[in-house]
Order: sequence, then structure tokens, then C-alpha cells
Amino acid sequence: MNDDFLKGKPILLVDDEQELLDLVTSILKDGGYTHIYTAQTVCQAVKTAELVEPQLAVLDVTLPDGDGFFLMKELKKMADYPILFLSARGEDEDRLEGLGLGADDYIVKPFLPKELLFRINAILRRSYKNESPLVRLHACKIDFSKAEVIKNGEHISLTAKEHDLLFALCQGAGKIVTIDTLCEAAWGSNPYGYENSLMAHIRRIREKIEDNPSKPKSLVTVKGLGYKLIVEDKQ
Repeated sequence: MNDDFLKGKPILLVDDEQELLDLVTSILKDGGYTHIYTAQTVCQAVKTAELVEPQLAVLDVTLPDGDGFFLMKELKKMADYPILFLSARGEDEDRLEGLGLGADDYIVKPFLPKELLFRINAILRRSYKNESPLVRLHACKIDFSKAEVIKNGEHISLTAKEHDLLFALCQGAGKIVTIDTLCEAAWGSNPYGYENSLMAHIRRIREKIEDNPSKPKSLVTVKGLGYKLIVEDKQ
């Protein structure tokens, strides 16, 4: 799992203390997280969640207009994403109630910044372990988790070999990936003699990912060396 992909996921922080919100925001930004949103009440949190569609929420239990347990139920009605409670209320009953409602973790204040970051990293890796980013090319997107190309609204399936070749090209995006490397990615540790098969697979891949396969903009040939995949973005 690519941690950079996980660290781009929106996170909602809910606490009535601005100082605590600032502290946790700073901890997350120092840890590489880029999309952090805050709220100080249940009402603000619900409105913010509707706008930003968070992928993780960190909730205090005690809030001015309700509690974090009620808020968790409201957030779960909108989407099922992981919840971490960060609260001064450390009684066993509160811990058990939060975890019993389906929270992924419960941390008692005061906390160690490194521990909070570790717990959030672990929750995201666990929750999104089967998810991979979409890779945007000039004319399409590639969804490796579903082995398909999305082009002009159409979902086009990739064969196993096409998937393996595209994945190897994507790992070396923007750089030359040699013919030997691609043959090994698709046919294993004895890749010799597959050059013609590779060319045939490259041709079929271009038919799926390019607007004009005869004039490729994403999967280009580097004569005598191999191929290069031009990636525009990873979502």
C-alpha cells in the first residue's frame, strides 16, 4: 500500500478545544497528511462531513451540543469509514461504548504525538488495504484493484498479462522500463524469447488506453531499450 496515497485521504477532526485541534492538525501535517478538516460541534461536524466526505474521523466524546457517540452514529449514516475516539474520558464504560459502536480505536488524553500518528497510520492501512489509487493517463484512468481501464465512461477489462505489464510500467512511470524487465514482470524469471509476445501485448494495451494507438501519448516506445509510461496523476 502506498502511504502517500493514504496520506491524501481527507481526515475530519472534531473537538471543542481549538488548541487541541491545532495540535492534532500540526501532528498530522508533520506526518505527511495533506487534507485535514476541523469542527468543534456535532452540527459543524455533520455539515463538514457532507461537504468533504472524510475517509477517517477523529472524535472527542464530550461536545457542546451532544457527544461523540451520537456523532459517530450520524457520520456512519452518511458513509462507513473508520472512527478514532480521542477523549479525556478514559473510563472503561466510555471505551467499551465507543468500541462497541464500531469505533476502530480509542485513545485517552493526554497522548503521545507519535502514538497518535502510529494509530492513525495503522487504521488507514488496515481500512484501505485492498484499495489502490487510480492512475490517470492522457486518455483514461487505470484501476489496478479492479484490473480495468476507464475510458470515455467505459470500463475495459485488462487481462492478467496486461495488468502485470501496466503495473511494471507504472512503477517506473516517466522512466524507461527495459524489455527484459517487462518480460520478467509478465513471464517470470526466465523472460527470454518473449519479445514478440511483449510487442503484441503492448499493441493491445495501447488499443485500450490510447485515443489513437498508432500515435501513443501515454505508452511510448524508446527504440532499442524499452517503453515509457507517461502518468499524469495518481488519485
